Amino acid sequence: MKILFTLFIYLVAPFLLIGIINKGKALWAGRKGAPVRQPWFDLFKLLRKGAIISKTTSFVFRLAPPVNVAAVVLAALLVPLPQQQGLLSFSGDFVLFAYTLGLARFLLVAAAMDTGSSFEGMGAAREVTFASIVDPAFFILLGTLALVTGHTSFADIFSSLNYSAGFTVLLKSLGAIALFIMLLVEGSRVPVDDPNTHLELTMIHEVMILDYSGPDLAFMQYAAWLKMVVVITLLANLLAPSGVGLAVGFLLYLAVFLVLTLSIAAVESLMARLRMSHVPQFIFLMTALAITAFAVVLFFRHGGM
Repeated sequence: MKILFTLFIYLVAPFLLIGIINKGKALWAGRKGAPVRQPWFDLFKLLRKGAIISKTTSFVFRLAPPVNVAAVVLAALLVPLPQQQGLLSFSGDFVLFAYTLGLARFLLVAAAMDTGSSFEGMGAAREVTFASIVDPAFFILLGTLALVTGHTSFADIFSSLNYSAGFTVLLKSLGAIALFIMLLVEGSRVPVDDPNTHLELTMIHEVMILDYSGPDLAFMQYAAWLKMVVVITLLANLLAPSGVGLAVGFLLYLAVFLVLTLSIAAVESLMARLRMSHVPQFIFLMTALAITAFAVVLFFRHGGM
């Protein structure tokens, strides 16, 4: 039953995520907007269409969409819902999680380079540059949580975090802000990227999938949406207090999911995308927060009061 419930969440949540974001942005702009279920219609419409593949591409271009989806799905199975065990859980699973997302990113970048397009190559270079900042910060943050709890798996780390230590609230606050920045970067959302832009000079994720169509484009879009849901699940696990029941944990997950989704809609409605030269500075904020969390733990555990 738990397996079916988790799979149901990961199958439905990506569509709800994008649908709510688009609806929220429409309301901020004073429009009615498309219905929340519109992403379902768009994705199934793409699945029914044929794919046009350039003759200049190789097997890498065709291999990237299914492998990208499979890698993100595997990463999702490693992340538990609040107060539950992950479907795949073992010591050090957060390392496999990061490398699995890295595999998905590698195939996405390789496929963009395989097209021979200078625009897609530019987007690939930006994607790799930003990932080189996010990934170390993620490892620092998870390493800090592992140091506090003495565990190296997602399920044990999140179930062991509690508010008994005075610095745990501060640690969770720093981690939540850092993961929210990671959510914006991994999801290619404002202020890092604008998913609705059609100007190649400012695109990152969208420019890398310009040559995809039909089912391949559907796979790429679903993988990007699911990746955002996975990061939101990490955030929900971090914020959920330990010791609550499954029902309360599920309600907390829904609350965090809704708040973060509406927050993304508000951010995209109230601010513009950053200049490309300023994006690394914004992402380095995640690194600073992760290092600060690590310093807080060291201070209270070894030199604090």
